[in-house]
Amino acid sequence: MLPVLMFPQFDPVLIHFGPLAIRWYALAYIAGIVLGIQVLKKLVTWTPRAATPLLADDFLVWVTLGIVLGGRLGYVLFYQPENFLAHPTEIVAVWHGGMSFHGGALGVIIAMILFSRRYGLNFLAFADRVTAIVPLGLGFGRIANFINGELWGRYADPSLPWAMVFPGTDGRPRHPSQLYEALTEGLLLFTVMMLATRQQKFRERPGFLAGLFLAGYGCARIFCECFREPDAFLGYFPFGVTMGQILSIPMILAGGALMFHAFHAPVYAGLPEDEESKSA
Repeated sequence: MLPVLMFPQFDPVLIHFGPLAIRWYALAYIAGIVLGIQVLKKLVTWTPRAATPLLADDFLVWVTLGIVLGGRLGYVLFYQPENFLAHPTEIVAVWHGGMSFHGGALGVIIAMILFSRRYGLNFLAFADRVTAIVPLGLGFGRIANFINGELWGRYADPSLPWAMVFPGTDGRPRHPSQLYEALTEGLLLFTVMMLATRQQKFRERPGFLAGLFLAGYGCARIFCECFREPDAFLGYFPFGVTMGQILSIPMILAGGALMFHAFHAPVYAGLPEDEESKSA
């Protein structure tokens, strides 16, 4: 039997600048958003055009606010409402961790709706290109979770080659579920989204790619939750179901509905030339 791996002790702070500190957690979000916007600038120009590169650049601020505000408020409301009501100042302490993907997703959806209305874009066509890059941020975020030694997995058989003992646990080997999520919600889902986005027949059907992302993420999250230890303050629901799995079910249903709707709606012709020149 191979020896059980010990979790490598990473410093959660990458660089110190006097009283200021840059944490891996923050760097992961920044890297995911900035890299994602660069990819988005190319995707929106693919036929039929959904926006302009300049508008994709402008969306950087909108999506950042959507992720941070939605992710934090989602965590507060979905996971620990009583605790944050008792200690409201902790709501803004995002550097301590605590971001909900499902809340962040709602925040980004609201940002896309407002942005699309502001610039006269087809919301679903724009959402298709945005959701194609979301797995990049998810992958970076899960790697940051691993570096922080948080959101570890359930007990694993000691014979599992990558079973790992995490700090703050009882010393028994566990699944590195953060890496499972980085590979499935991040790398695998990003690959699927890129392959699908390259197909013009899917880009011409507004909502299909967004639906594919929602359904794909929901399935990946439900699978990974089978290896991830639920938060201690939540535990398991009846039949061993977790909160992450419960919140993923509506995403799968919404994704399926979007894909169905996409192929029963008119073909998207692309951003009108007058709108394109106006926003260029």
